[in-house]
Amino acid sequence: MNSDTKREMLRHTVATLAYRGAKAVRGADDSFASFKASESTRTPAQILAHIGDLLEWALSIAKGNEAWNNPEPLEWSKEIDRFHTALKSFDDYLASQSDLSASCERLFQGPIADALTHVGQIAMLRRIAGEPMKGENYSRAKIAAGRVGADQETPKREFD
Repeated sequence: MNSDTKREMLRHTVATLAYRGAKAVRGADDSFASFKASESTRTPAQILAHIGDLLEWALSIAKGNEAWNNPEPLEWSKEIDRFHTALKSFDDYLASQSDLSASCERLFQGPIADALTHVGQIAMLRRIAGEPMKGENYSRAKIAAGRVGADQETPKREFD
C-alpha cells in the first residue's frame, strides 16, 4: 500500500471517528456530561475532553512537534465543538501536501485507535445513563474523507 493510499485510509478513519463521535453525543442531555457510572470512571465530558487531547496530539505528531496537553474539560457543547474542530485541523493537515513526520500506522495505532475506543465508551455510558443511542449498520453509513463536522449524513436504517 503506497503512502498516499495509507494517508487516504487514515483520512477515512478520521471521518469514521467523526461520524461515530457525532452520533455518540448527538441528542445527549447536558446532564449526561457529568454522569458517573461508578466512582472510578470518567464522566462523558472528561472522556470527550481526552478525545480532543488525543486529536490535538495526533496533529502535533504529524507536524513533527509532538506535544501532549491535558486541559480541564470545557462545558459539554464546547467539548463537542472542540472535538470537531480538532478533527478538522487534523484532517486538513492529512489532506494537504505537507509531509507527515510519523507514519500513518503510528498515527492510527496511537491517538486515532484510542479515540475510537473512547467514542465507544461514550456510547456505552449513554445506555447505562438511560439515554441509549440507536444502533445501525455502520458498513452502510455514508462516511467520506473530509466530512468531519457535526453535520453528518442521516443514518439509513437505525435499530434498537
